[in-house]
Amino acid sequence: MHILLLGGTTEARRLAESLHAHAAVRVTTSLAGRVAAPRLPPGEVRIGGFGGAEGLARWLRAHQVDAVIDATHPFADTISSNAARAAAAAHVPLLALRRPGWAPVEGDDWHLVDTLPEAADTARRLGRRIFLTTGRMGLASFAHVTDAWFLLRSVDPPEPPFPPHLQVLLDRGPFTLEGEREVLRRHAVDVLVTKDSGSTATSPKLTAAREAGLPVVVVRRPPVPAGVASVGTVEEAVAWAVALTDGPGTE
Repeated sequence: MHILLLGGTTEARRLAESLHAHAAVRVTTSLAGRVAAPRLPPGEVRIGGFGGAEGLARWLRAHQVDAVIDATHPFADTISSNAARAAAAAHVPLLALRRPGWAPVEGDDWHLVDTLPEAADTARRLGRRIFLTTGRMGLASFAHVTDAWFLLRSVDPPEPPFPPHLQVLLDRGPFTLEGEREVLRRHAVDVLVTKDSGSTATSPKLTAAREAGLPVVVVRRPPVPAGVASVGTVEEAVAWAVALTDGPGTE
């Protein structure tokens, strides 16, 4: 069985490792190519886009893909939407793997928003030294804020447009609680902005912000496309894929 795994997350790498161990499963992981030096999973790997939903559907047919697992970042809604349309067009089953989102606990000062522009306006009202952990791709949404200082953490350097008062911290998770405390202290951060990615590798920043009494602007994640089945763990995704190898009607 040939499975196309739309990857780029820790869960996707773990899933590729698990599926690669099954003799009846051939895995091809697709990476968007936005990171200069991605961590490559086992099995076949392709890097780059497909050319929209139609291009992905053609790729599924040409490479005789039997199933697709969308294990992209929870905020990669464009590829998720394309995957849903392509899988339907090519008549192959599709599963979305989405790690659970974060939930506030006692002591958190969260401000929930739906978009990055909303996050920019909300953060500007809450403080002047803003720690951005939303990734470099959405930095343009903050470019109009000229009276605040931003610290951006990303794997690769950003490209303009971006805010005039910006410092870039190149780093890759997982991050430790002590390290996050030090970032907040060293840079005198008074607002944290993040997306509800749900990753334990990046959640220590929430604890550090809570300890420091800082407000946190949290961008809600987009929903999984309508009609697409989803699971929350790698183990569930493996079970779904392995069940497909038993033949039609077992999914």
